[in-house]
Amino acid sequence: MKILVCISQVPDTTSKIAFTDNNSKFNAQGVTWIINPHDEWYALVRALELKESGIATAVHLVTVGKADVEPVIRKALALGGDEAIRIDADPEDPYTSAVQIAGYAESIGYDLILCGKESIDYNNGTMGAMLAELLSMNYIAFATKVDVAGSTATVSREIDGGEETDSCSFPLVISCQKGVAEPRIPNMRGIMAARTKPLKVVPAAAVNSLTNIVSFELPPAKSGVKMVDAENMDELVALLHREAKVI
Repeated sequence: MKILVCISQVPDTTSKIAFTDNNSKFNAQGVTWIINPHDEWYALVRALELKESGIATAVHLVTVGKADVEPVIRKALALGGDEAIRIDADPEDPYTSAVQIAGYAESIGYDLILCGKESIDYNNGTMGAMLAELLSMNYIAFATKVDVAGSTATVSREIDGGEETDSCSFPLVISCQKGVAEPRIPNMRGIMAARTKPLKVVPAAAVNSLTNIVSFELPPAKSGVKMVDAENMDELVALLHREAKVI
């Protein structure tokens, strides 16, 4: 079994977010970039576990981006991936990224494609579904457990009010979330090995974006805290209704 794990580069949550060009572009200056946690902690680690158990023969990593994303994909290699692929294109929107990844995946023929449930920058949560559609594969979303036996995957996933368990044959796309695996930290051996592991750069296909960002807007600054006497429930209810607008 060959597994492809989708890796995206996202800003570290401690980075200060700002915009340029009349709030139409993200300002990357001074930003620290990391692997999207849902891709790293869950999708990638579960793929590595399947390889370590002898179920998978290879774990490949794919990302869409320019040369500046290579340190991030190298970190993913340090965790244990066998080979990395960088598709040389700007990730303009989820659709263009999905088309780029699907084109490469189809040329290789992967049995299982894993990705995080969403990226922590735009939180679109659409990559898995689009890949499955473009590749005509089955798709299971928001997995909390992934087991493989023979040619079948058994996947637990959260649903409204509970959990369901699905069984599906390969090829298959799964988006992963907390519960699928426990996060790992690269060790020194893995970091050293990642320097010499293959990182293939693939030319981008011609794709027209379906969406474009018109403008960004920062959330309003937090206001001061209002203290309400524990005996004055009427005032508390009024403030929650009139100012907080949560009831």
